[in-house]
Amino acid sequence: MATGIKDKVAILGMGCARFGERWDVGSEQLLAEAFGEALGDAGIEHKQIEAVWFGSALDSVNVGNSAIPASQALRFDGIPVTRVENMCATGTEALRGAAYAVASGAVDIALAIGVEKLKDTGFGGLPIPYKGTLNDLWLPATSAPAGFAQLAGGYRTRYQISAEDLKRAMAHVSWKSHQNGASNPKAHLRKAVSMETILNAPMIAEPLGLFDCCGVSDGAAAAIVTTPEIARALGKKDLVTIKAIQLSISSGVETSMSVWDGSHVRNTRAAAKRAYAEAGITKPREELSLLEVHDCFSITELVTMEDLFVSEEGRAVTDILDGVYDRGGDLPCQIDGGLKCFGHPVAASGLRMAYEGYTQLLGRAGERQLSNPSLALSHNLGGVPYLGIAAISILGLSA
Repeated sequence: MATGIKDKVAILGMGCARFGERWDVGSEQLLAEAFGEALGDAGIEHKQIEAVWFGSALDSVNVGNSAIPASQALRFDGIPVTRVENMCATGTEALRGAAYAVASGAVDIALAIGVEKLKDTGFGGLPIPYKGTLNDLWLPATSAPAGFAQLAGGYRTRYQISAEDLKRAMAHVSWKSHQNGASNPKAHLRKAVSMETILNAPMIAEPLGLFDCCGVSDGAAAAIVTTPEIARALGKKDLVTIKAIQLSISSGVETSMSVWDGSHVRNTRAAAKRAYAEAGITKPREELSLLEVHDCFSITELVTMEDLFVSEEGRAVTDILDGVYDRGGDLPCQIDGGLKCFGHPVAASGLRMAYEGYTQLLGRAGERQLSNPSLALSHNLGGVPYLGIAAISILGLSA
């Protein structure tokens, strides 16, 4: 019977490029920046990496549709390099592939790396992928802000939340991320923004204003994984191990049946339940130390608090306004600025979230360091609330 991968995989090293408008570099330089940091952190030689999972979602112009550009950029000669794509959950998908390879015993040391060069596309939001034969069969005919605005409407209706209360809670989500991002040297947006500015910003898709929407960025992030035994043999004393990685993908039931009321993301709940079971977590609000969630829009973070079962249903607005998820709250969320301010280079985002958890667990976060964290959860979404993907990873210090 399957038991999962809890504590079977250790993170040997991680790296993250500076996110932002990186006009001066290409995807290959971003890959090298993240990989170089991860390799130095791991304290191993390039030749010791036996397999690579490379994530790229929307960057076909720069990196193509195979793993060859990553293999060439990082000089992986003759070893397996696999390109993966799972929309905005691509980074976590790359980590899942590398971790499963190590846990299975197929390889001793593997690399997960993701990159996206989105600013070069010229789009203000996520660019539309090149037209393919299956595109019209599933791609929702809506923009990302419009799709997530519908989530806000569904949530308001189910819990009878006033428009004013929801707007203030969403503004607090964005305000918090800007406060946190200001102290992160690798973040794309490093400017604190007032509540007044957020509340009075232009509307994008009712009720989502300008500051309720994350931007897009260039960036890359990487993780080198191995077994705890190998990590210790290499001299690692403080080990961060993977407690769980779970993925849930929609079958389309949200759009074809009446089992979903539009107020939450079903896949997040499914992935969270399995991740908690794999990690042995029974009281997530009490046991988790920090959260990195897929705050592509402020309403997404708000709803995700309930989908992760850290806020009771209908109570996320109150918890957010009470500061539960602020830096000094009971369960800090987006301590690095999140997608909103760290940035969202699609295929790198899941690994960037894990990078923050890893950095916090090892006490390396500098100005934004939390006090004695023990468990860090990362949550990725791909697609839209009614047709998409949810990926969850949980990291913790080894016993």
